[in-house]
This record gives sequence, structure tokens and C-alpha cells, in this order.
Amino acid sequence: MTKKMKLYNQNKYLSATVAISFIVAVLVHFPESISLFHESEIECIFPGMQLIDVVSEITFTFISLLLLFAINTILFPFSKPTAQIGIKVLLLSFVLSWIVSSLFGKGFFYLHQAIGLPAVDATVHHYLHPLRDIIMGGLVTLSCYIIHLIGRQQLVNAENLQLQSENIRNQYEALKNQLNPHMLFNSLNTLRSLVREDQDRAQNYIQELSKVLRYTLQSNEGQLVTLHEEMKFVSAYIFLLKMRFENNLIFDIHIDNKYNSYHLPPMAIQMLIENAVKHNEISNRNPLTIVIQTLDADCICVSNKLQPKINSNPGMGVGLANLGKRYQLLLQKDITIKKNTDFSVIVPLNEERI
Repeated sequence: MTKKMKLYNQNKYLSATVAISFIVAVLVHFPESISLFHESEIECIFPGMQLIDVVSEITFTFISLLLLFAINTILFPFSKPTAQIGIKVLLLSFVLSWIVSSLFGKGFFYLHQAIGLPAVDATVHHYLHPLRDIIMGGLVTLSCYIIHLIGRQQLVNAENLQLQSENIRNQYEALKNQLNPHMLFNSLNTLRSLVREDQDRAQNYIQELSKVLRYTLQSNEGQLVTLHEEMKFVSAYIFLLKMRFENNLIFDIHIDNKYNSYHLPPMAIQMLIENAVKHNEISNRNPLTIVIQTLDADCICVSNKLQPKINSNPGMGVGLANLGKRYQLLLQKDITIKKNTDFSVIVPLNEERI
């Protein structure tokens, strides 16, 4: 348990004990309080009782209850949600609270006799004190135990939420890390060809490849990036693809600047571009155009005309499934896939960073 959570639990425990002490103090002296408004009853049951006497009794009971809670907190682990509390502890708490409450009552009566401390001085009131001591002892023990159980349940809930958060983070990192090796493998194959054919182009390719790799490493530090950051990375990635496919691969990009500060999972657009390149024919006879555009519904669409490769493996859809899971884990949102003459994937943009 963190220090912040411990302090939070302690503050809640203290607030609960103060509230319970005040309510119980008022309820314990409820008959006297009611009798104040009925003069005939005062004369019959509590002769000579004044408002100051009732206020003094309530104040003393309130202070006594606070002290009883403090004693129980010091001697027993009620304020510690992780502690195990059994029947033995509860019985000891009740007996101790009962005895101490009785001693407090005798002390109050002594002060009333010795220094004239205001108090209800009636025979029926003195007979009620032993019963009230038992009730107060039981209420203190029961309240401490209930507060303990509530704190324990809250701790369990907090731990479960933390475990769920860690699980989501681990799942997300596992999904994200699946993307990097595949992209790197394709890039290195292209670089190998360029080194043999044109060393100047190879140097430019290496420079842009370094930007791409730097982004993939930096994106591991956060779960979301801005659209502006993602598009800078996409520009470098497009350079690598254009170096490979030249004029046979065309990009038509329309990004509204108002969405630059919106967020999305890193490498989301890159994966959609890579998916289009992987599954479609790109040749002099059949160039491929990939359209990247923002839409008014706070989302971005990546689309291309369907021109499947001849005798190509249709694939397992791992990339899109991966992206869909990442969106569900991070933003609890879905991606939209449309397939007719064009293949389009629409992914949401999130205005706030999580």
C-alpha cells in the first residue's frame, strides 16, 4: 500500500470515528433532549434538568467515544485494512470499551460532585448509565469493525484496479512490440538492395530510416502520441516506401491542422499504410494510391483502391486485429473497416491524452 493510500485510509477512519461519536452521543441522550421540550416530563423524570446539563452530558459522551475509538485504534489493528481481525479481538475490544466507558462515567460523576460540572442529576439517569456503557462499548467495537471491513474492501478494489491497469499496459506493450520487427525486416531488405545499386540513395535511406527507428523507440515511452508527431514519423516512413516503389506508390494526404494536437496510438497510421502496401499490387501497370485524410467526426481515414496481388496470400488480418485491440485497451473505442471497391480503415482521434 502506498503512503498516499495509507494517509487516505487514516483520514477516512478518523472522519468516520468523529461522525459516529457525535451521532451516538446525541442518540444516547435523546430522552433527555426530548424531555427539554416537555416541562411536565422534566419535572417527573428529570427534575431540575437544564439545557446546560444536557449539553454537558452530550459533550462528555462525545469526548468519551472519541477516546474509546482512539484506545481501540492504538491497541487493535482496526485502522489497518490489511490486518486480520477475529472473534477474540472483537471480544477483547468490547470488554475493554465497556470497562473504560464505565470508568469514564464514574469520573464524570465525580467531577459533577466535586466541582459542580453540569450534569443530569436524576435517579432514572443514573440507572440508565450501566446500560449505556454496554451500548457504547458494543457500538464502538462494531463501528471499528465495520470501518475496518469497508477499508479492507476498498483496498481489495484498489489492488484489483491496479492489477487490471498493469495487465492492460502489458497487453498493450506486447501488441505494440509486434509491429517493430516486421517493419525493420522490410526496411533492411530494401537497404540491402540500395547499397548494391546506388550508395547515395542508400545514405538518404539510412538517414530517414534512423528517424523511423528513433520514433519507434521513443513511442515505447508513451501510450499515445499526437497526430502531428505521428505524421512526422509517417513522412519519414513514406520516404522509405517511395525509395522502394518510386512513382508506383502515390500518397494523397489531407490533414486538418485543428487535429494536430489530438492523440492516437503510436504507429497506427504507419501500420495501415504497411497493410495497404502488403496486400495490393504496386507496379507500373497498376500504381497504388493511398489516401490519408481527417474526417469531421474526430477521426482519420486511410483508404486505397482494392487491387489485390495475383496469387497472393490473403493474410491473417493480424495487423488490423492488433490495432483494434490497442484501441480497445487504451481508449475503449473501435476502429471501422469498410470494404467495397476501396478498402478503408477509420480510426478515432482522442482529444485528451490519457
